[in-house]
Amino acid sequence: MQAVFLDKGTFSEGIDLPAPTGISDYVTYNDTPKDTAVILERCKDADIIITNKVQINAEVISKLPKLKLIQLTATGMNNVDQDACNEHGVALFNVAGYAVKSVPEHTFMLMLNAMRAGIHYHQKVSDGTWQAKGDFCLLDIPLIDLEDKTLGIIGVGTIGKRVTEIARAFGMNVLWAEQQGRAPRNDEYTAFEDVLAQSDVLSLHCPLNAQTQHLINADTLAKMTKKPLIVNVARGGIVDSQALTDAINNEQIIGYASDVFEQEPIANNDPLLSLKNHPRVIFSPHNAWGSKSAQETLWQMLSKQVANFIDTH
Repeated sequence: MQAVFLDKGTFSEGIDLPAPTGISDYVTYNDTPKDTAVILERCKDADIIITNKVQINAEVISKLPKLKLIQLTATGMNNVDQDACNEHGVALFNVAGYAVKSVPEHTFMLMLNAMRAGIHYHQKVSDGTWQAKGDFCLLDIPLIDLEDKTLGIIGVGTIGKRVTEIARAFGMNVLWAEQQGRAPRNDEYTAFEDVLAQSDVLSLHCPLNAQTQHLINADTLAKMTKKPLIVNVARGGIVDSQALTDAINNEQIIGYASDVFEQEPIANNDPLLSLKNHPRVIFSPHNAWGSKSAQETLWQMLSKQVANFIDTH
């Protein structure tokens, strides 16, 4: 079978990405533009498409009669038209569970940096502000401990549960949010709006879908009475960027730490960029998933999945 990898460049240099067993013709591209004609040309002979973030729409799927499998190098499946896959008999696989160390650790990197104004203080050391002041320490932005704070988690999958374990090691109280508009399913979950009201930190780990699009918006932000820090390592579209920016400027929340954005790379006109010098705002370029070990684990899982598919087809 022929496989085409459309965006190999989403992996770090030096990560070994050999063709899965059973692939006889393996073509790779570092990246692929958002151009239907280019995608079709590159995939016209492919039985298998491997991709991370290239959008595979219904038109592309309908014009590739040889296509048997779209294999994502990610957990999220929102870049592929799943209905079109079903209609044309194309299998769609993702990879889950590979980043159970990387994403939770990144979550706390973002959280700690924001709560302790890490980037702000780094800059004050580097730009001479501390030296000019002359005191033995600089404390112009309060440092906030995690211990005894309440962490609300929206999206309690494998990663959300690992974040829970780490948070409890810090001495945090953890609340698992039930889905918006539903009663808690059991005693482990707390009503969505109660989590908004009680959290000192709110960490997002849910998928992006019709129910979670702009879940964090002007209305939900107004219910966050403890003015929490919001951490987003899920998907950018879960947060309304303008509403979030307004909430920080109006001091409804104390900060925002995010690895994900509605457009990636982030759009030059994204209102979030106006917060770049805020002491409790920190951004990373959608790389929470990508520790070296996580990338290696992902490819091992993907290779086994693809090989099994080929064996049965």
